Amino acid sequence: MTDFTPISALLGGCLIGLSASAMLLFDGKVVGISGILAGVLRPVRGDTLWRACFIGGLVVGGLILRMLLPAAFDFGILRSPAALVVGGLLVGFGTRLGNGCTSGHGVCGIARLSVRSLVATTTFIATGAAVVYALKHVLTG
Repeated sequence: MTDFTPISALLGGCLIGLSASAMLLFDGKVVGISGILAGVLRPVRGDTLWRACFIGGLVVGGLILRMLLPAAFDFGILRSPAALVVGGLLVGFGTRLGNGCTSGHGVCGIARLSVRSLVATTTFIATGAAVVYALKHVLTG
């Protein structure tokens, strides 16, 4: 690894854990991004505003980080736009198939000792590792 940054990774993980814990503790809601976004796309009366604000906060937070630390976004995307679209669609399909995403299952579900989330997260990681191995070593020689 050439970009090993343990301090920023630790701080980021702590912030994610604290925010997920605060949401569960103070509002009783699980921070699963796919579920939050689904609630915005299929609104339910009285349950949409907090979801829209949460998604808006993610976008605004990213924009603020881009302004304050532009070097954090200096990376090359080594795939074609078509591959990125296919990858995004596969992630969306997997999220629906797994009834949640890594943020919901991996951060919140495992913290609640959910067996379903443990199985889902293990499946996400194993599948991701297999795909990376296949793309890096099998398909490209």
